[in-house]
Amino acid sequence: MRQVWILNHYAQEPSGAGGTRHFHLAEHLVAHGWQATVIAASVELNSGRQRLAPHETQRLERFSGVPFLWVRTPEYQGNGGGRMRNMLAFSWRVLRGKTTRDLPRPDVVIGSSVHPFAAVAGALLARRFKVPFVFEVRDLWPQTLVDLGRLREDAVATRILRRIEIWLYRRAARIVVLLPRAWEYIVPLGIPKEKVVWIPNGVDLSLFSRAIMRKPAQSGSEEPFTLMYFGAHGQANGLDNLLQAMELVGKHHEGANILLRMIGTGPLKPDLIAQAERLKLRNVVFEPAVPKSEIPRLAAQADAFVIAVMELPKLYRYGISMNKLFDYLAAGRPIVIASDAANNPVADAQAGLTVGPGRPEALAHAIIEITSMPPSERERMGRCGRDYVEKNHSFLHLSGRLADVLNEISMPMPAAVRSETGEAWAES
Repeated sequence: MRQVWILNHYAQEPSGAGGTRHFHLAEHLVAHGWQATVIAASVELNSGRQRLAPHETQRLERFSGVPFLWVRTPEYQGNGGGRMRNMLAFSWRVLRGKTTRDLPRPDVVIGSSVHPFAAVAGALLARRFKVPFVFEVRDLWPQTLVDLGRLREDAVATRILRRIEIWLYRRAARIVVLLPRAWEYIVPLGIPKEKVVWIPNGVDLSLFSRAIMRKPAQSGSEEPFTLMYFGAHGQANGLDNLLQAMELVGKHHEGANILLRMIGTGPLKPDLIAQAERLKLRNVVFEPAVPKSEIPRLAAQADAFVIAVMELPKLYRYGISMNKLFDYLAAGRPIVIASDAANNPVADAQAGLTVGPGRPEALAHAIIEITSMPPSERERMGRCGRDYVEKNHSFLHLSGRLADVLNEISMPMPAAVRSETGEAWAES
């Protein structure tokens, strides 16, 4: 069994609240001859939960056969200096020999962003063990921060991050991207397109049994029509726009029986609760985040889902690949999406309605439209979404694509190919 280490600062165990991409990929990689060990920080993103006891510097645990190495990092709140210290502490401690000395020697190392420092640690570990390095790009740093207005294009920090970014692209034997058009950003930086591989987010369909899917609420029912959002409550999620839309829904004569349940956590949740109170929204309830394993049970209580992004055309010109979107599709419910991203899985699947971002009136209209549809039409949309995600976003299928990448780069690279790419990973 060949070994791959996956460095993901914010990786989640299956019982955690949030994305479990690497757990599910690792779970299915075994069938392809690869044992993956996930190396992650001890402090959970958003909640700030410390997984380790005070005396522990690290802990190796197994979840359904998948090893997770938790590396101690300092606790923090918010997006300030504490979070930056947490990032740097993880990357530094992973590089200490004693941190990984009890793990099987890797045949490949994957360094996954959100932030680039974990990926840098992955590249340096790959060099130490003289094995290929794979750079997984979940967010385009620093471009995402520039587009969100958190960094200026001409800032010193931006220039430093761009140099790190290009160094990672050049060093990687392959670049795995989650956004379908990310190659349009990477190739102009001088990177061969052949190095870029698209492996989007997905869903563990075994958690979303078709048997748990109940029919959408019947027209005229006295029960509220349950619209559901679950996921992060952050800057890019466009949730202020959603609350404005729900204010308009509540004022509409056909919207009196619509309830929005917002499930999750994030840095903007207190502000969103305050906004809902200012707007006197009686049709919105906020609920805490739940473990990933609880999402199918909650999703079965929904009649439809909603997802929104901010109006940031530069940020989304390379596409979207949100975990929650594929959970929505797997649950077999219609979806209202407010987005103008380069791709639209909801439209591709014919699984719901699409409106532009930042338009609460249009979003409110779409919500009312989907609740007013005959139940049979909503059921059809739900089935289309389920069929689409089974075909395109099952982790069982996506793990095979990742295994193909690992198999390809772990074989000896012909000299001609090494010359063309300008990289010889074993010698760099």
